[in-house]
Amino acid sequence: MGTLLFRGATVVDGSGAPGVRADVLVRDGMVAELGTGLIGRQIVDADGLVLAPGFIDMHAHSDLQLLVEPAHPSRVTQGVTCEVLGQDGLSYAPVDERTLAPLRRQLAGWNGDPDGFDWNWRTVGQFLDRLDAAGTAVNACYLVPHGTLRALVLGWERRAPGPGELDRMRALLAQGLAEGAVGMSSGLSYTPGMYADTAELVALCEVVAAHGGYHSPHQRSYGEGALAGYAEMVEIALATGCPLHLAHATMNFGVNRGRAGELLALLDAAVAAGCDLTLDSYPYLPGSTTLAALLPSWAAEGGPGATLARLRDAGQRERIRQAWEERGSDGCHGVTVDWATVQISGVRTVQSAGVVGRTVAELARERGTSGTEVCFELLQADELGTTILQHVGHEENVRAIMRHSAHTAGSDGLLVGARPHPRGWGTFARYLGHYARELGVLTVEQAVHRMTGRPARRLRLVRRGLVRPGYHADLVLFDPATVADAATFEDPRRPAVGIRHVYVNGTAVLRDARPTGARPGRALRRTEGGTQ
Repeated sequence: MGTLLFRGATVVDGSGAPGVRADVLVRDGMVAELGTGLIGRQIVDADGLVLAPGFIDMHAHSDLQLLVEPAHPSRVTQGVTCEVLGQDGLSYAPVDERTLAPLRRQLAGWNGDPDGFDWNWRTVGQFLDRLDAAGTAVNACYLVPHGTLRALVLGWERRAPGPGELDRMRALLAQGLAEGAVGMSSGLSYTPGMYADTAELVALCEVVAAHGGYHSPHQRSYGEGALAGYAEMVEIALATGCPLHLAHATMNFGVNRGRAGELLALLDAAVAAGCDLTLDSYPYLPGSTTLAALLPSWAAEGGPGATLARLRDAGQRERIRQAWEERGSDGCHGVTVDWATVQISGVRTVQSAGVVGRTVAELARERGTSGTEVCFELLQADELGTTILQHVGHEENVRAIMRHSAHTAGSDGLLVGARPHPRGWGTFARYLGHYARELGVLTVEQAVHRMTGRPARRLRLVRRGLVRPGYHADLVLFDPATVADAATFEDPRRPAVGIRHVYVNGTAVLRDARPTGARPGRALRRTEGGTQ
């Protein structure tokens, strides 16, 4: 591979320390030296640029897109060199012949369901092998998804596991961790994960802790029950000694306006009590999920086929209407649905394409019907594959959470659909441009630390996440004066600006702001000594 010299960069090394001007020499995919007057065969003029470790996306939904489009432009154009898959308790390993088809159907809104795709894995280890065999632009870690485990043992049944079933879940989890997963995710407002009680999660987190992993929950509510949901996750972590990483830690909906301080006080108390805790967030106000996720949990029991059957039944539709409009649906975080905040971002079927970009309230007014009826029609026509944006966030909460000492960055970006959330293409540049340079919420060094050194420590990555001799050359060079997110809600796939070069394991995946098509990334597997 030879030597590569970055001359005259401002090195922001990922530790949080102030940037320093230096040359950086890379040899055979590893950082070899930092200093002045260094000599290398291939020289990159880095004057005026910041050289930082490659960014780590702690919450990614690229489980299929890494394989479908391995050059991965959405990530490399914003400086990402590693992402964590298997999020929100739902992904594609471990599976068997019985569970794969309904999981594909349930997750089509998140990840698509590409025609002719070769589903040639069943275990976590086989999925990681597939990533290595295919070759990808970025490195990837994987979390064993709790909902997928539950489906494998219990299907989509709303009940507690029996002792033998819980033992099987624990054994499958242990196998996934032994095969290289970095921890376990849970999706506690998605079926079937939401059917789990605290005792089930404790039993599984004991396994995660024993294997040196961490628990990353999408907790039970980000609305009415948000603080209670966070408290439950902390209780599980303290009871089991399992490190806790709170996924997309937000306080959303009207009931939580201005309440981030209450969450942060809860987290500070947990840390003081001995909880090993981190969190991630995205730097935007709207959230994104599937329209079907707003359904009350009982309506999703039994899997996608059973859900569609209920949507055809007048009595069941009335029960759903009451949950959405009168009582509050647990699928919508315990609040009644305000259809003006729900915007269609993607559909599976051609006949539904005309609704993309419209709010459910707008569609209801045009059709002279209710928002609930619009959703019933769309869910059936689109076979539950509709994705949405929910405009329910609060800027003061976003800023307070990103300032916290446990904070890391995660895009939570969906990459499929006509108009997905722009966070899939803009998150990391938005932290650097909007929140660091323009608003001063973070310094550049703080923002880089949250995107590199701090998440690398949570993942226990070996010789990654810092610019130091002996570390892997996962590197990004950006212009601090111009770096910015360009993706918008109207045009969500616009690449970030100001990200000049990106290297993964010493190989350029972005050169002069253009993807190279190189695939030097690999699956990073957890071992007893860390994640390698």
